[in-house]
Amino acid sequence: MGRVEERLLEASAAADPYLTKIAQHLLLAGGKRFRPLLALLAAEIADGGDRRPVEAGVAVELIHVGSLYHDDVIDESDVRRGGSSANANWSNSVAILAGDFLMARASETAATHLSQESVRLLAVTYAELVEGQTRELQLAGDLTHTIDEYNRVIGGKTASLVRTSACLGAMASDASEDVVERLSTWAWEVGMVFQIADDALDLVADERTIGKPAGSDIAEGAFTAPVLHAAAGPDGARIRELLGGGMPYERSAVDEVIALVRDGGYIERSLRGAALRLEAADSALSALPDVEARRVLERLGGYLLDQVEAARR
Repeated sequence: MGRVEERLLEASAAADPYLTKIAQHLLLAGGKRFRPLLALLAAEIADGGDRRPVEAGVAVELIHVGSLYHDDVIDESDVRRGGSSANANWSNSVAILAGDFLMARASETAATHLSQESVRLLAVTYAELVEGQTRELQLAGDLTHTIDEYNRVIGGKTASLVRTSACLGAMASDASEDVVERLSTWAWEVGMVFQIADDALDLVADERTIGKPAGSDIAEGAFTAPVLHAAAGPDGARIRELLGGGMPYERSAVDEVIALVRDGGYIERSLRGAALRLEAADSALSALPDVEARRVLERLGGYLLDQVEAARR
């Protein structure tokens, strides 16, 4: 991971110091580095290989961070990772260009150090990210869309890149097709859990924990699984009354919706669905070599849900 951090700064450096400063703004702000960690762990299951797994981790993180620049412009967000977003610090135009630059460097990294299939997979994944984000925008403010539609959104915008992270790491260490496929299945399910847990945190954690105000998803009209469950339940009429007038929503309305979702047990319902996904993920890992990296992956999904429980306490 130390080498990943070094390579992220190397890959995000531009000939123009001004662009370098903006492109590295979010990289230097920190982050979980969840996706490169998955690439490295997947590579360890197939004996680790050479430097290529590091480059795989760099490529997926550059795609991820580049997409965050675009997300903040789309969401008109002023805060990211506990600090100012790039668009708030500079401008929307500059933030978009910095995001484009990071994604271009992701493609360059893959083309230089990885396989042609890796380059293709990154391109397909970025298309999936865009489709997921576009679908989310189409559904903004719509309390009537289904859980299946919600799953399609988070599959595109989150799980697709998590899956690709594990796949690229495994491919970079010359893993067999069976190992790549099992890691792909595991990572897809855990990627879905990652987003479900993140959506739950938005409803139970404070701003210090998640780096943005609680209920930000609701305020932006992005209704996640617990809210959709609540809107279809006994509290649905009140929720539609609070959120039916269109954005922007009053802070008091957002707070009341959060209280209804918490008190109605809808967060627990969403997390039960996530736990079932973890069972499918663990099943995919069961035939892989019994090495330490596999045991880390087996614990990872539970850790994501534990974070939600810790925030609730």
